Amino acid sequence: MPLADPQPSAPGGFAAKAFAGEVVPFRVVAFREGHDLVGVHLRLTAPDGTETLHRLAPLADGTDGWIAWIALDATGPWSYRFEAFSDDFATWAHAAEVKAEAGVDIAVMSASGSALLSWAAAEADRPTAERKTIRAAAKRLAKPDAATLSAVASDTALSAFFAERPVMTLASSTAPQRILVERERAGVGAWYEFFPRSEGATRRKDGSIAGGTFRSAAKRLPAVAAMGFDVLYLPPIHPIGRTHRKGPNNTLTAGPEDPGSPWAIGAAEGGHDAVHPDLGTLADFRAFVKAARRAGVEVALDLALQASPDHPWVAAHPEWFTTLPDGTIAYAENPPKKYQDIYPLNFDNDPEGLHAEVFRVVEHWIAQGIRIFRVDNPHTKPLRFWEWLIGAVNAKHSDIVFLAEAFTRPAPLRGLAAAGFQQSYTYFTWRNTKEELEEFLGSLATDTADYLRPNLFVNTPDILTEYLQFGGRAAYRVRACIAATAAPLYGVYAGYELFENVARPGSEENIDNEKYEYKLRDWAGAEERGDSLAPLLTTLNRIRRAHPALRQLRNIRFHWSDDDAILVYSKHLDAAFTGTGAHDTILVVANVDPHSVRETTVHLDTTVWGVPLGEDFEVEDLLTGSVWTWSDHNYVRLDAFAEPVHILRVKERS
Repeated sequence: MPLADPQPSAPGGFAAKAFAGEVVPFRVVAFREGHDLVGVHLRLTAPDGTETLHRLAPLADGTDGWIAWIALDATGPWSYRFEAFSDDFATWAHAAEVKAEAGVDIAVMSASGSALLSWAAAEADRPTAERKTIRAAAKRLAKPDAATLSAVASDTALSAFFAERPVMTLASSTAPQRILVERERAGVGAWYEFFPRSEGATRRKDGSIAGGTFRSAAKRLPAVAAMGFDVLYLPPIHPIGRTHRKGPNNTLTAGPEDPGSPWAIGAAEGGHDAVHPDLGTLADFRAFVKAARRAGVEVALDLALQASPDHPWVAAHPEWFTTLPDGTIAYAENPPKKYQDIYPLNFDNDPEGLHAEVFRVVEHWIAQGIRIFRVDNPHTKPLRFWEWLIGAVNAKHSDIVFLAEAFTRPAPLRGLAAAGFQQSYTYFTWRNTKEELEEFLGSLATDTADYLRPNLFVNTPDILTEYLQFGGRAAYRVRACIAATAAPLYGVYAGYELFENVARPGSEENIDNEKYEYKLRDWAGAEERGDSLAPLLTTLNRIRRAHPALRQLRNIRFHWSDDDAILVYSKHLDAAFTGTGAHDTILVVANVDPHSVRETTVHLDTTVWGVPLGEDFEVEDLLTGSVWTWSDHNYVRLDAFAEPVHILRVKERS
């Protein structure tokens, strides 16, 4: 019997991926000739060898697709295969009901049904009580009449027995498929990014700035934890080169007090395995990591495989770089951007030596307590290198997570994810209209969800989009609300909560960019003045933790509105998967035009969360506390200058 397109799957022969607690759709296409009915099983093997069998349901008439939603709870490698079979009882029952109603072939259908049931009743693996019920049904068919035939064919108890233990013939199976389940933080988390040298930095009397340290940055940890963030990402913390050091706003001349870009790694003080002496010692860093852990926050460290001209690698291993015909080493370029302070690595000349050194560096930081790495520009290194490195590291430390800063073309972005990266940056920052967001978020939840986990950062030190530059505070609120609710992973770079929206002319970067200088911020003063988005971020993270539907990727469903600026989507999780015994449904209605007040009607497919069309239900706005009675068609008014987004909890009906 034909079986095709088993899912979940990943391209290139790689294993599909899930995270612990993820509800995964297992799908396959199965069909046979003629009109006889088909049944499909999923045989699932957990990492400990435990095998379970699950019955799939048909997707829709005429598609021949089958599906079962399964929560995968244990980490490690799983395997599965689909088994299709001719469902003899279902085929007979369907034909018997039709013919009983038509009054034709009653004797033949009764005789064939009696024989089928008698055979099933003799199966030794069926419970005794079940066999007794089936045997009694077979006897009822010994005296054929239309009413008895119809009654036996539609008997719900019999249908339940045969759904669990069907009579199977013409069985076939797919080859075993692989799916790797990783820890929950690989797929769920709220990220916050800050530069430790700016946290606790102070201005001296002469106007110069004394940079922050790991110890001063640790004083910011309680605020990060209080906002509800799970992961704190640090840009590179290593010594910074002095040759061609960049000055403020990426200028080519740095003053004696300019700290340089943290991504220009390496100086006389050391390279990728050292910490910048201005930040403290390696012991200070370990203390910082432990303090974060006590606050309930994991520290993610930047892994940027590049070097400043002063890096020890340059003298010791010139073969790890590209030498130009004039004898100079090529610096990094991403036209029109030039990075004269950075030498990219060349993986072709001595791959074994360079691979071994990178592995050593990663192991070094794992030993300091790091379990998450944010990888800078992975698409500029060979894919086979990442497949090897992540595989080697995860073989030794299965809980290590790698986030790919893959702002690149779709093919390499997806290739990096399939090859092993647990998370990926995406094009989310540049998807701003209703149409763009529906297409983009929908694709993330369906087309690539088996292997690519999107981390929806709203901004980065490199990215300040025009939407944020010119959208005012409404734009910041809208983007945060969508990022926090549309995917289980999202991130914020420090300063977002202060609405920092002034760009360097002609660029998508903040002016006075923190990559090249210290940034002094008055967090407490901004909150006191009501000029901080921190209260909203805190609320969003609290909502995420309270609602398991928001900690899933694949469950987003888009609805309709009569306004091209009103985005509407829901995230529903069935009671079987919430852990509370109740369904969890969140409905988001967002005005993506940050310059206007919008009034319109939204149209909902309420059957997604089990409410028949046309029936009323209550919703509570989790941002304001307002409660309304809604149905499938509802008026909304969203004021970009006041409350541009509804995040609604659909209340359970009694």
